Amino acid sequence: MPAEMARPVHYHARYSRQQLTAKVYLTNCTPPRIGRWNLKTAMSTPTCCPVLELRQYTLRPGMRDVLIELFEREFVESQEALGMTLVGQFRDLDNPDRFVWLRGFADVTTRAQALHDFYGGPVWKAHREAANETMIDSDNVLLLRPARPASGFLLDNAERQTPGATDNPRGLVVATIYHLRDGTEHDLVDFFERAVQSEMTKSGAPVIAYFLTEKHPNTFPALPVREAANVFIWFSVFADAMAYKRHAAALADSIPRNNLAEELAMRLKERPEVLRLLPTQRSRLHG
Repeated sequence: MPAEMARPVHYHARYSRQQLTAKVYLTNCTPPRIGRWNLKTAMSTPTCCPVLELRQYTLRPGMRDVLIELFEREFVESQEALGMTLVGQFRDLDNPDRFVWLRGFADVTTRAQALHDFYGGPVWKAHREAANETMIDSDNVLLLRPARPASGFLLDNAERQTPGATDNPRGLVVATIYHLRDGTEHDLVDFFERAVQSEMTKSGAPVIAYFLTEKHPNTFPALPVREAANVFIWFSVFADAMAYKRHAAALADSIPRNNLAEELAMRLKERPEVLRLLPTQRSRLHG
């Protein structure tokens, strides 16, 4: 967020630099499935978004639902009216004080203008103090682009509930973050599509979208991003957390029969980071 939210935090070397075993690969990299997400359909349909932010906020204890209620009442339509796309908002299943959301843009230039208009506009000015009071850190932001022209999110059939909705959407969204060795980006995408993605599709858990770091300099410096990051991120969806767990257990039996874990480890500098995300009431991305 702008200056009043910015609190410098470093996000380097969160994980030990060890080679992945098959079990580690499985635990940290298994994708989920939901029936209506179909990658073949996505590849032939316009997807969202050419520029994407993955934003992870660390909140004060007990304040996550306070922020979500404010966010979904005041900050959804007001941002989209300025040309942004709010892909999804989530509760981190493994961290009760983390709020995660995805925001998309047409390009880096329109991103700068849209953010200037929103954070300089009346809605943010009216509610920024209430929002800031819930937060410890809002600078954990990855700026991304689709790894392929059609590997973004397919949102045509992703409906958002109306303001005031109280029922949480179904499904568990899983984001798997690979921290890449320098110079491995293109090779990793090819490997992922050839080996990992096909393995997951065969096991009944296709990938719904995948992204690389957007290398263009941050065009809105008032909102910091992790400009030193070099990541590949893929998303998938399960019916629920138990479905994710069952799928992971089933896949554990097949992974030792191939060299996927070792081949993946050669391209990574850290263990994968996994976010298990529960969609909020008004998240457009859900099961």
